Amino acid sequence: MAAMVTTNILGTVVAMGLATLRESLALTMVANRDYENQITAAKRFATVNVAVPAAVATRTVSPDVVPPAVTTVTPTSIPITLSQWKEAPFAMDDKGLSQVDRGILPMQGNEAIKGLGNGIEDYLWSLAHGLAGFYGFAGTSGTTPFATDLSAYLDGRKVANNQLMGMDPRFMIINTDAEANALGLRAFQDASFRGDTDGIINGQIGRKLGALWLMTQRVPTHTAGAGTNYLVNNGAGYAIGTKTITVDGGALGALNVGDIIKFTGLAGVTGHAQTYQVQSTVGGATVTSITFEPGLVAAVVDNEFIANKGSFVMNLLTHRDGISYAMAPLMDTIQVPGATLTATAIDEISGLSLRLEVSRQHRQVQWAFDALYGGAIPRPNAGIFVAG
Repeated sequence: MAAMVTTNILGTVVAMGLATLRESLALTMVANRDYENQITAAKRFATVNVAVPAAVATRTVSPDVVPPAVTTVTPTSIPITLSQWKEAPFAMDDKGLSQVDRGILPMQGNEAIKGLGNGIEDYLWSLAHGLAGFYGFAGTSGTTPFATDLSAYLDGRKVANNQLMGMDPRFMIINTDAEANALGLRAFQDASFRGDTDGIINGQIGRKLGALWLMTQRVPTHTAGAGTNYLVNNGAGYAIGTKTITVDGGALGALNVGDIIKFTGLAGVTGHAQTYQVQSTVGGATVTSITFEPGLVAAVVDNEFIANKGSFVMNLLTHRDGISYAMAPLMDTIQVPGATLTATAIDEISGLSLRLEVSRQHRQVQWAFDALYGGAIPRPNAGIFVAG
């Protein structure tokens, strides 16, 4: 009888859990998930490859009897590995079980599901400023944007256009501080500026200036290394495309993976506008070389200053193709009746696939939500940090 009751309420618990989960997500909602249909095995470390086309050069057409050789191109791929298998377990006694049967999801269940959902969201944010993450940058580190105007977003949009980010769909994902500032601007309040009254009625910015604006409490802060104002250390300088350079300048402190750096030129001479993401360094507390992405878009000269943008809130202007994400539906199984039961539901709005496994213990039931997923940054050019 207990097994039958448990079986009947599995769907109720999963469905109610997903309703709780969907309200706190941002990157999970906007990431490209077109590759999930290529998953061949719902097991940890299964891989889905995201194709990245190779550049094709043009040439002058010269009519001739013999056609010219066809230029060979080699497309690459970026793997999405289902490396993340997370669960959120909790135990419920028979009283709690009866509450679920009446349609009441215990508070502990809400917390377990919230923790799992936040973990998925935080994982995607970690990709954004992790190895091979986004390198575009606008705004000022340590200063919440949009206090007086939209210049930080407009600068970010300019960087996005220069980096060839796709035009649509774009998303501006901001934290609560940035949203509070933005909602105070006339450009987002006045119907004559907006073209509608939705912002006045429901407090949501919506789609404005070429992006859908979304607020989430999960926007993290990138903690930068203390190093800054290193100098290029090479008499011949470095050519376009270079990704590793030697530096000097004294004991200026370490740099962290994900730090955003900029070549600011010699004293009194302006450098170039592109920013770069630190991939690795050599030298410990005193850095002697830096590897970064992308390759240099302009040549740099000996003794040119290298500035570190410092720690910043990672408000993000991104395109749907900037982050790819795959989630494997986990298998439903019914093992020994009364011992272990599972059920799976896929939320139609967020697309999250959660499995709920129920195991009977000594006068209590263990409930465990779990999910199998992975992600990648196939287009690092398609993300601009609008710093806070």
